[in-house]
Amino acid sequence: MARIAEGAIPSPNIWNSPGVYELENQAVDPDGVADAAMSAIRPWTGGVVLDIGCGTGFHLPTFAATASKVIGVEPHSDLAALAARRCRGLRSVAVRTATAQALPVPDASVDVAVARWAYFFGPGCEPGLRELARVVRRGGAAFVIDLDATRGAFGSWFQRTVPAYSASAVEAFWSRQGWQRRELDLRMVFSSRADLEAVLRIEFAPDVAEEAVAQTPGLELDYPNVLRWRFF
Repeated sequence: MARIAEGAIPSPNIWNSPGVYELENQAVDPDGVADAAMSAIRPWTGGVVLDIGCGTGFHLPTFAATASKVIGVEPHSDLAALAARRCRGLRSVAVRTATAQALPVPDASVDVAVARWAYFFGPGCEPGLRELARVVRRGGAAFVIDLDATRGAFGSWFQRTVPAYSASAVEAFWSRQGWQRRELDLRMVFSSRADLEAVLRIEFAPDVAEEAVAQTPGLELDYPNVLRWRFF
């Protein structure tokens, strides 16, 4: 039975459907827009990278290709085990079961921290931001990548699935915290309709998902995101 780190906020898509979420990871951003945008702001080559909410570790090998050390943090122990297995041959990668608000790393030990699609929505994540201030060393940076719910069909489907989500409150939160932002125009490209439809069905409420499936021809859809960052 999976162990869940205390204080974790459930992630309904990857926690419940890790196999389908793997298909989503494979489909998202085939052009590498997100990694290029982060690297242009604060490169991690030769540095220590912390991936917060790393899930099954999909992005850990990419970081490990140039970083000196990579630490994946994931509150769901079964997913953390899958991440560790994925990176078994990468000596520079370590995976820990923990939350964003209790990071298992020393003070001022991280050059680049990333929370990508990890429910780092804003209001309520102040403890996680305090941890970032503790662990990121001077000259380092933290990045948060998440869906832009104000743009496109994907954003509309999300807002209908999570009606309590307030994009304006999220923007106001990050602005108060002093983070910068940039829109990212990502896309998802699938190898089959079955994969695309499966992903839409784990992302949205059932009625919204069926509408999304009907409105999405072919194998590709736009995935508007926001990149937020802060230097320390």
